[in-house]
Amino acid sequence: MERIEIKASNSYAVIIGHNILKDSAEYIKPHTSGNKIFIVSDSNVAPLYLDKLKSSLSVCKYEIHFHIIEAGENSKSMTALSDVLNSLALTHMTRSDTMIALGGGVVGDLCGFAASIYMRGINYIQIPTTLLAMVDSSVGGKTAVNLETGKNLVGAFHQPKAVICDIDTLETLPKNIFADGMAEVIKYGAIRKCEILDYIKNCEPIDKIISACIIIKRDVVAADEFDRGERGILNFGHTIGHAIEKCSNHEISHGSAVAVGMLKMAKGASLLGICDHSIYEELLEIIKSYNLPTDCIYTADELYNAALSDKKVKDSNITLVLPVSRGKCILKETETKELYSFLR
Repeated sequence: MERIEIKASNSYAVIIGHNILKDSAEYIKPHTSGNKIFIVSDSNVAPLYLDKLKSSLSVCKYEIHFHIIEAGENSKSMTALSDVLNSLALTHMTRSDTMIALGGGVVGDLCGFAASIYMRGINYIQIPTTLLAMVDSSVGGKTAVNLETGKNLVGAFHQPKAVICDIDTLETLPKNIFADGMAEVIKYGAIRKCEILDYIKNCEPIDKIISACIIIKRDVVAADEFDRGERGILNFGHTIGHAIEKCSNHEISHGSAVAVGMLKMAKGASLLGICDHSIYEELLEIIKSYNLPTDCIYTADELYNAALSDKKVKDSNITLVLPVSRGKCILKETETKELYSFLR
């Protein structure tokens, strides 16, 4: 078992290990003061792991409530948020009680945002069950829901009290969902630590890969918790990726969209002489190895118009994340029309 400390406005630990969900009460108990636990999960995860979590918590005599959402990105909505908030009120949750997100990124974002605004903020704990959530969305305190006009446009920074990563939950992931998470893993290798790309190629243990990604996220969050500068480096591939998700009405998954976004930015940077073409070629090779898409059906105009509603746009400028060498990206603030030239 490994423990990684996250230093933020509310510091906490990310606990990584095998078969630790059955002992989750041991890690949760120190962070609760009330006697109620409210679990948010989804229709895929709850049948697999909700009973195991409840069994562990039962030894602490908590009053346990749960709310199950339909699996998928469409549940990351204002309607689903309202349903969760009403359930919290109907079960008489108080500011001393605790929420738990049991699931992937959608569950974590929705639960975290609900926790940030219910009674002006209550504690919550992340128990991610997908690779993508373990390496990315469960750490750092970003919570949000989508609007019809764009992804993650309504949200708040609200750090969890703890993050519990049971590696064994990844065994039940469909291959395409695991591949989605690998897109975010590849991102970390591209922006900060090229060794992660070697870990992937050498089939290193997933524990080692997850730990390396979380350490990068830890360092970036410590330097820029509220996303005013350096944290933008984590958005490599995401501006175009979010546009692809929007154009597809979220039928294209986040990881698949980010994979395409990374390739488009790397190819554009290569054509403009910002990086060597080998950067693009290596990313293309690894992304293909997980059967992730390498292109999309949408035109430059469609993607550009969708990207204009991205929260990273400021006035007529946008910050692009561009690769300059293996394992290194830079932030470049530019006019939005330069994004259009990349898409072209």
